[in-house]
Amino acid sequence: MRLLSSILGQVLQETHGSRLLEDVERLRRATIELRRSRGPDAEERLRQVVELVDGLEPDRAEAVAQAFTVYFQLVNLAEERQRVRILRSRSRERGAVAESLDSTIAELASQLGPGRLGELLDSLEIRPVLTAHPTEARRRAVVDALGRVATQAERLSDPRLTASEHADAERRLAEQVSVLWRTAQLRQNRPTPLDEVRTMTSVFDESLFLLVPTLYRELERALGGAGLAPPERPLGRPVIAWGTWIGGDRDGNPSVTHEVTRAAMDIYAEHVLRGLENASRRIGRSLTVSEQSTPPSTRLLEALAAALPALGQNAMAFQSRSPGEPHRQLLLLAADRLVATRNRVEGRYSGPAEFLADLRTIQDSLLAANAGRIAAGDLQTLIWQVETFGFQLASLEVRQHSTIHREVLDDPDSARAEEVFATLRTMAELQSVYGPDACRRYVVSFTRAPADILAVYELGRRAVPDGSLELDVVPLFESRTDLEAAPGVLDELLRQPEWRGWLESRDRRLEVMLGYSDAAKDAGFLAANLALYRAQDALALWARRNQVQLTLFHGRGGAVGRGGGPAGRAIRSQAPGSVGGRFKVTEQGEVIFGRYGNAAIGLRHLEQVISAVLVASTPGHEARLAAAGERYAKAANLMAKASESVYRGLVEGPGFAEFLARVSPLDEIGRLRIGSRPARREQDGKRDLEGLRAIPWVFAWTQNRVNLPGWFGLGSGLAEVAEREGVEYLRGMRSEWPFFESLLDNAEMSLAKADPMIAGLYLDLGERPDLVGVIREEYRLTRRLVLALTGSDRLLAGHPILRQAVDLRNPYVDALSFLQLRFLRRLRQGVDEPAEADRLADLVLLTVNGVAAGLQNTG
Repeated sequence: MRLLSSILGQVLQETHGSRLLEDVERLRRATIELRRSRGPDAEERLRQVVELVDGLEPDRAEAVAQAFTVYFQLVNLAEERQRVRILRSRSRERGAVAESLDSTIAELASQLGPGRLGELLDSLEIRPVLTAHPTEARRRAVVDALGRVATQAERLSDPRLTASEHADAERRLAEQVSVLWRTAQLRQNRPTPLDEVRTMTSVFDESLFLLVPTLYRELERALGGAGLAPPERPLGRPVIAWGTWIGGDRDGNPSVTHEVTRAAMDIYAEHVLRGLENASRRIGRSLTVSEQSTPPSTRLLEALAAALPALGQNAMAFQSRSPGEPHRQLLLLAADRLVATRNRVEGRYSGPAEFLADLRTIQDSLLAANAGRIAAGDLQTLIWQVETFGFQLASLEVRQHSTIHREVLDDPDSARAEEVFATLRTMAELQSVYGPDACRRYVVSFTRAPADILAVYELGRRAVPDGSLELDVVPLFESRTDLEAAPGVLDELLRQPEWRGWLESRDRRLEVMLGYSDAAKDAGFLAANLALYRAQDALALWARRNQVQLTLFHGRGGAVGRGGGPAGRAIRSQAPGSVGGRFKVTEQGEVIFGRYGNAAIGLRHLEQVISAVLVASTPGHEARLAAAGERYAKAANLMAKASESVYRGLVEGPGFAEFLARVSPLDEIGRLRIGSRPARREQDGKRDLEGLRAIPWVFAWTQNRVNLPGWFGLGSGLAEVAEREGVEYLRGMRSEWPFFESLLDNAEMSLAKADPMIAGLYLDLGERPDLVGVIREEYRLTRRLVLALTGSDRLLAGHPILRQAVDLRNPYVDALSFLQLRFLRRLRQGVDEPAEADRLADLVLLTVNGVAAGLQNTG
């Protein structure tokens, strides 16, 4: 961090002279002193900071804001590299790392025995679904620039560098920091859905393609370390199956059309086929085993003979390339067939199963020739990649709002109906080209009745009358009321012969999606989390009663107010019986880059997820959850009712929507151009919270340092039980119930990132002391009771490294918040000139990027 900040200082001086660096340093020191001051001294320090910020010329204020923004981007980069260092260090202490595959497999082998553990591993299925939900505030150009900075920083840490190589790395590092500084932070144009698709494929290219087989190697080693001899082909099937909504999610996004969905799948296929082709050529070139040392199997020779005619006149030339090396020939021939598949010309594979059959033929031949080490090496890695990514990279899922389908059934000749039918026909076309799993899931937002699901099947029959379209319609229950009604909706569906027949055709396997974001916006943090837990419990019971193999699909966001938080802890706190070896979850925006942008961090994340899913699926863990949930059910209901009451009292009060727009950069965030989807669903131009999407709702409260969606109402809920049962009762609830412990930990994090001093300055912009009083009182109550339950005198005392990180970052985030406040005050006062208003809005957005980088949270 010292190195990078020093280089940034040099770049600032080179670009703007010493004055800019002096202004940055003055503001930095002033905010640090403000944090250290107390009482009347704090008021004087606060006045000085405000005067300092207000005294900056607009251009200088912009440069200062950009300096703090870039500083945080570099700090985050340094922290990421440190995380990787720690992971590498811990990996040398195999078995000692919590939530590692080594420790988890060893513990479960001892606890369950090899047979039961084997059954659990056989059922294991992890489905991350990447979405384009707009929570990544950084431009792609900024992300790329930071990647180049990281590359040179990594070079500098290599002790093998010569003096000249070290000097070159230093020069290149300074050069790339300079490029980062000179790169515009704000997008000029809103990305298109296909831009979002290409961003997702860059993560595949740089991380996911190699990450998955590395994970399987770790699992293989863990099984061996626990004394469970790994099978010839570990697990016999992929454990990770990727999904994506990017290019398929049209709920409230008119930019996503059937043409976009078709083009998205073509882009995904292009990337994965190129990846498989390159891997096949690389491995094929090195597979120089001769037929004398490694006799080919009869099946391999037959496969080679059957495939060569497709090359036509080139067959003879191909055979002469690798004479006497049939294993190599078949793999290089497979690479050529992948090119034909990508170009859709003669000689192409019919699908990934045919390509996989060739790879298995090569592997089996090597095994028969006693070349097991080669068979289990890079060739096995390629097999895992094909099994995981197929020819489509990820299963493309379509999502649409339930009201759209009702409208189409009422008016099948409308323009909207034409697009819905075209989308369903496109799904059928994609299935015919890439296979049924390429695009078969159709998620229905705001499912409220069986008709919402049956409507999609009816529309599918009309769109594709020949019956070739395979549909898995996934209900999405979002509001608290809808979550409570979910089992009843499924009961009614079971009474429908058509749906019951579909369920049987899927071997009674069913996906149900739970929406975290809208539930929290609807009922508040505590009530929503309890409603989601109860829904999981009820749905798991429904599945057992009806002998259905249920997969719950968790629509989590990155922020705590949208279901975010540490993934492993969240999984272990799911309702008993709701995991069962299967876990499906959305990964959104900033979370995608945070978890998968670096392969080492992505590996650790997936390792923690698998570990948590295995633990959460054990009888002992389920029994503990069930006992605690039953013991504290009455208290939980009391908490939820009190919490929701105070939450609704605030957000449903007169003028609250206007208040939020004044005390936060909510309207400005809508101009941020970080995603193709609008910030609001279709409305009649009125300002209210119902049409506001959950991401800008959370984003706005994060920016003004209130963090309200991550804690508001919790204090009132806790107080209701504390008054009846006492604080000790709540402490017991925290220690015995993993769900409640996870909820409190997440709320503690949200409270720690909130800041009463800075938040107060934002809230004053609303000129509603009544609403401000309610928020402040609930914050004090929540903070007091959370500290009472943790037994600490300050937030995050039990997480000292995290507490230190928040403390170190706060003064720098404060600098950006004061700059944002200056621009917001001017905008809220009213600006006559449109050009000046646009300029101020852009300055606000620059600080929005900086605060998001500093807090490492958006929506």
